[in-house]
Amino acid sequence: MYTEEDFLQLSSLQHFIFCKRQCALIHIEQAWSENVLTAEGRIMHEKAHEEHTENTAGIKIARGMPLHSFELGLSGKADIVEFYKLKENDNWVPFPVEYKHGKPKLNDSDKIQLCAQALCLEEMMKVRVSNGALFYGRTRRRLSVTFDDILRQKTKDSAIKLHNFIKEGKTPPPIYSNKCKSCSFINECLPKTLSKNIPVNKYLLKEIKEL
Repeated sequence: MYTEEDFLQLSSLQHFIFCKRQCALIHIEQAWSENVLTAEGRIMHEKAHEEHTENTAGIKIARGMPLHSFELGLSGKADIVEFYKLKENDNWVPFPVEYKHGKPKLNDSDKIQLCAQALCLEEMMKVRVSNGALFYGRTRRRLSVTFDDILRQKTKDSAIKLHNFIKEGKTPPPIYSNKCKSCSFINECLPKTLSKNIPVNKYLLKEIKEL
């Protein structure tokens, strides 16, 4: 079990799985860089995080709900948590919804971040959270996510690895791939250059000559 002083951001879990170098730049080196995609994503999250609760047709909708888990050592805010009332016992069951600007990813980074939110809700409310959803701005559709045993274990293992990674405090070298093209850190990261072991000063000289 972690303490509040150990808490890492829920979003750092998604960053860690998506790209360890990006995670290090943001959460170890405390750097931040924004492009059109991240700006649009930030605006989407800000709108979702406007804290208030709505009641409609037997559903409660909480926006910007604070979350934490001492087991995972994570804290943050859920974009939206929908609460559905069970007919058999009148209990309210939470259903987390995470907003993403782009489209579904090939890896499990978004699903693991959402599952971490579910585990936070379970710990805080002492209730089982079986399902949630990812809403993608590009497709304008929800992707249903079931929090099965495999995804839960991946999430717990990833949280442990994240804490060890942040504690070690080392930024890994870049590995260039297609996902780098849309990353807001591409100019700071220099994945094409550094992954080829070209000295940064030579790269900068080359860029200056081409201007």
